[in-house]
Amino acid sequence: RIDAQVATAPQERQVGLMHRRDMPMHEGMLFVFEQPATQCFWMRNTLLPLTAAFVADDGTIVNLVDMQPLSEESHCSKRPVRFVLEMNQDWFAKRGLKAGSKLSGRPFAQR
Repeated sequence: RIDAQVATAPQERQVGLMHRRDMPMHEGMLFVFEQPATQCFWMRNTLLPLTAAFVADDGTIVNLVDMQPLSEESHCSKRPVRFVLEMNQDWFAKRGLKAGSKLSGRPFAQR
């Protein structure tokens, strides 16, 4: 179970998890976009090492990327998605979740 903040507005998505000094392992942030597109993320002003899961509408993880604190390196989805879930680094690995794994929950309901 994940306790995720949801970022749907452009300003919320722009700020994301910037400036946070710690985050419990079960917490994260779910970024929700209006339309599927190639989503790219970086870590400007983000102090925590995070993993971004680029997630299809049905909850399937398209790809995962580890991101380093304060880096401006761009990390992108391998195909168009509407959802990106950021969690502490190693959260996905500790649960055996990888590309092709499926997340469940309200955001990923069948359309």
